[in-house]
Amino acid sequence: MLERNGVSCTVVPVPGGGRGRSLAAYVRFYARVLGAARDREIDLVHANYGLTAPAALAQPVRPVVLSLWGSDLLGRYGTVSQQCARFADETVVMSDEMAAALDREATVVPHGIDTDRFAPEPRAEAVDAVGWDGDAKHVLFPYDTERAEKNYPRAERVVERARGAVERPLELHAVSSVPHEAVPTYMNAADAMLLTSDREGSPNAVKEALACNLPVVATPVGDVPDLLDGVDCSAVADTDAALTDALAGALAPTTDPNGRERAREFGLDRMGEDLLSVYERALDGEVTAA
Repeated sequence: MLERNGVSCTVVPVPGGGRGRSLAAYVRFYARVLGAARDREIDLVHANYGLTAPAALAQPVRPVVLSLWGSDLLGRYGTVSQQCARFADETVVMSDEMAAALDREATVVPHGIDTDRFAPEPRAEAVDAVGWDGDAKHVLFPYDTERAEKNYPRAERVVERARGAVERPLELHAVSSVPHEAVPTYMNAADAMLLTSDREGSPNAVKEALACNLPVVATPVGDVPDLLDGVDCSAVADTDAALTDALAGALAPTTDPNGRERAREFGLDRMGEDLLSVYERALDGEVTAA
C-alpha cells in the first residue's frame, strides 16, 4: 500500500504475541523503536495503535504520526491514547465518531482493504472448502468470541431468534483464528455477516464483507452506518428485535447484493495516498493544534 506510493517502510513489532502483552514487552519495544528511529534513512515514526504511542513519542529523533484504531480510543486505554495524541505531530483516526471523541484535530483515514483478495467467489465451492453444511444457512461472526466489546452473546441471541424466520437450518460461525488469506473463502461461504459490537472505529471486516458481496447486519457503531448506507441486503439496527428482522431479511434477499460497488471506495491505493498526505504534513512541521 505505502510502498506503491513510494514510501519505504521498516516494521518494528511489539515483542510477544496476541493480546495482553506485559509491561516488560512494551519496555523492550521502546528500545527497538529508538534503534530504528536513529537510522539515517528513517524520516518519521508511525505508531499504529494507542499503546505503541508512548514508545514512539519517547524517542526524540523523528516526528510521530499516531494512528488510533477504535478500541484504543473508545475503550479501556482511551486516556492513554488521548494524552499521547496531544504530543503527536499528526493523528489519524478511522471514523468521524473517533475524531469527535478526540481532544485534538485528527485526520480521518479509514483502513483500506485489498479488493483483489476480497472478491466474490462461487458460494458452493466456498462452502465445500470450509467444510460447512451445504443445506444450511450460515451467519459469519468474524471475531474472537472472548472479546467482550464484540458482544458474541448478543450475536447468539439474534441468530437463535432468527431461526424461527428461516426455513432452512441456521448456523452461526465465529471465525477469528484462520489465516487472513483464508477469510475471503469464509465470507463467500456465508449467507450474511453479523456484527454486534458495542464499539468500533472503521471495521475492516465490514468492508471486506461488502467487497465479497456478503450482506452485513450490524449495530450502529463507528462508521458502520455510513459504510452500509445505500447498500442493498445490508442493514443497521440497534435492538435485538430489529437485528433479528434485518438478519432474516438478509438471509432471504429480494435483490442481489451490491456491496462490492461500495467497497471499491476503500481500496488500499486510496488509503496510501491519504496517509502520504499526513506524512508530508508531519515532515513539514504543520502540527495540528492540540
